[in-house]
Amino acid sequence: MKFSESWLRSLVDTSLPSEELAHLLTMAGLEVEELAPVAPVFDKVVVAQVLSREKHPDADRLNLLKVDVGQGVPLDIVCGAQNVTVGMKAPCALVGAKLPGIEIKQAKVRGIASFGMMCSDKELGLAEESSGLLELPTDAPVGQDIRDYLSLNDASITLKLTPNRCDCLSLYGIAREVAALTNAGLQAVPAASFKQDSARSVPVKVEAAEACPRYSGRVITGVNARAATPDWMVRRLERSGLRSISAIVDVTNYVLLELGQPLHAFDLAKLNGGITVRFARADEKIKLLNEQTIALESDMLVIADANSAVALAGVMGGAASAVDDATADIFLESAFFAPGVIVGKSRRLGFGSDSSYRFERGVDFAATQIALDRATQLILDICGGQAGAVTEVLGQLPERLPVKLRLARVQRVLGLTLDADEIGGILARLNMGFQRTGDTFSVTPPSYRFDIAIEEDLIEEVARVHGYENIQPLPPMASMTMLPRTEIQRPIAAVRQVMVQRDYQEAINYAFVEAEAERDLCGNIQPVKLQNPIASQMSVMRSSLLGGLLATLRTNLARKQPRVRVFEIGACFGSSAQQERLAGLCYGSAAAEQWGAAMRNVDFYDVKGDVEALFAPADLSFVAATHPASHPGRSAQIMMRGKAVGWIGELHPQWMQQYDIPQAAVWFEIDLSALMRADVPHATVISRFPPVRRDLAVVVGENVTVLSLLSSMREENAPYVTELALFDQYRGKGVEEGEKSLAFRVLLQDTQKTLNDAEIDQSIARLTAALQQQGARLRI
Repeated sequence: MKFSESWLRSLVDTSLPSEELAHLLTMAGLEVEELAPVAPVFDKVVVAQVLSREKHPDADRLNLLKVDVGQGVPLDIVCGAQNVTVGMKAPCALVGAKLPGIEIKQAKVRGIASFGMMCSDKELGLAEESSGLLELPTDAPVGQDIRDYLSLNDASITLKLTPNRCDCLSLYGIAREVAALTNAGLQAVPAASFKQDSARSVPVKVEAAEACPRYSGRVITGVNARAATPDWMVRRLERSGLRSISAIVDVTNYVLLELGQPLHAFDLAKLNGGITVRFARADEKIKLLNEQTIALESDMLVIADANSAVALAGVMGGAASAVDDATADIFLESAFFAPGVIVGKSRRLGFGSDSSYRFERGVDFAATQIALDRATQLILDICGGQAGAVTEVLGQLPERLPVKLRLARVQRVLGLTLDADEIGGILARLNMGFQRTGDTFSVTPPSYRFDIAIEEDLIEEVARVHGYENIQPLPPMASMTMLPRTEIQRPIAAVRQVMVQRDYQEAINYAFVEAEAERDLCGNIQPVKLQNPIASQMSVMRSSLLGGLLATLRTNLARKQPRVRVFEIGACFGSSAQQERLAGLCYGSAAAEQWGAAMRNVDFYDVKGDVEALFAPADLSFVAATHPASHPGRSAQIMMRGKAVGWIGELHPQWMQQYDIPQAAVWFEIDLSALMRADVPHATVISRFPPVRRDLAVVVGENVTVLSLLSSMREENAPYVTELALFDQYRGKGVEEGEKSLAFRVLLQDTQKTLNDAEIDQSIARLTAALQQQGARLRI
């Protein structure tokens, strides 16, 4: 929201300097993004009138002027501007004037003395380019300081408003805030004083009553569409970031900025029959004022005449019914459209407008006719004409439900000792009606405040007006009690610590991802879609953390990082539930570059070790399985106690190519709930007797997995066996093709005695039998 400071001060009587006013607004939640003067510093520049013009005797492009600057005696000035004419009025810099980058001195130009300089808007710093002198209106008073005449002692203020403060999308709304914050006097909206001389009207029918609870309009006949917009209005519009178009359009834009109510003027001669407010029909199209022709959809509200749609309600008018220089009669529209009907249309169409920006946030439905009368008065004053009666269709307007505010709650939340009278005064300054019962207020928000719905909203208002700077910081006073934590519940901080110790760095990514990434990496063709995504590449909710980690990897690769190890803990979303997960991704070398070890790329087994460290001391198994994101032969499902708890794999070559990843990355993803449960440690007796080691070497087919052999031996539950582990694998001479030799280490120990050969042989025999049941044979 950009506006002129002098315009604001004309509505509220505050004596605060510009910097203090900007600070006050910022501290009240209306952040001042920029405070800039409308013109650079200069002095001794006045309104001057050219009395005569003669050619310079020694220069073809120079003129000798006699100029009246209001000092009684005309000045001789040499001027090279091509647009100078006798009788014109323009700024004149007197001798001693300091302009941007130049100081004016008495000088001779080609032998003739010049006592000043006629100025263009570029020389005054008001424009970057100029084609000649800045021509002033004929009624400009000669000799007046140009800064006063053009109101150049002004500043442009730009506010960065939060979406909830739609009430401050107008000068009057900001003036209300300043008045409430400073207790300054607020000027009333100028009362309309015109007569309704025209008997003409346009019938209005509202078919979509819920979408348009209030529609007002009036006919104004006999207007002069070619009338010039007053300079004061042009200046205020330009300093608010809007260019002057025509008098009628300028008035609607001016009232939009002044009161926050969007208006639209139709050329009455271009309307066929009455006005109907309805939703668009099938195959209906409209050409808008921005010259774009759009296909209307069924949820788009339109303003239509008897033949077709003539405006896209709340967004933009149609080109076919626009006012132009030949317009003599207009139908002026002022309406309230439900925000839910307008929101999202600008994003869908790819363009917006000042009107849609306000309607989708909510405008003051009580000021609809006030704005209509204000615009009518301005049009009659500038363009002439006769105004007709207002045609209005009124439906069910938004209900302003009272909100309860308790003094004790205010004091507790803010830590202030405000009394009920002070809170009542603040509410009154905010123009909020209330009924007080003891220390409880029943507050009814005004029609322009759509952001007041719960008690906390009112507490925030009290804090804003009281002043955040007046709330003194206090040390927290609370009883500190340690919360119980059972041993079976593993803290999330411990999981993070393990990942950090394994040389991972934590990443935090958006839960919104591309639909294509969900399809590619997860095989998810029906992800949870967002109704109003913040960007096209963030249109669905993630069902896996892998997509975000791949994006993090690509960002790091683009910044020449050769080794990346990242993890993330976050929620993943399905069609009916969400699940917390932990995912990790490794790329590049297995260890940081060093002198003590050769460089090698990270592989599946490096990451498998990281996963096992996460679950330690619990035992895991890894079952070969395919996943859309993984290489078909390098992918496994992580199993714990017979239940699948996650995935691990090397990224599929197809996705490496598609996402421009030069070498293989290894990833894993785990259900966080499986990690959060810890086994309670139990004390066991440490044996004082020596362990016995036996090695079992067997030959099996290539398709037999080590996991299946270990599982069968463990299920045998042979006595005295304390450890089973693979320590060697062999293929080659002595082993037939299609087979492999596996050697297992078996440790046996008893806590009560030293084992004898018979006991040892009995346990080894049971293990051997279990292996033979899996198709293994002892290697001789």
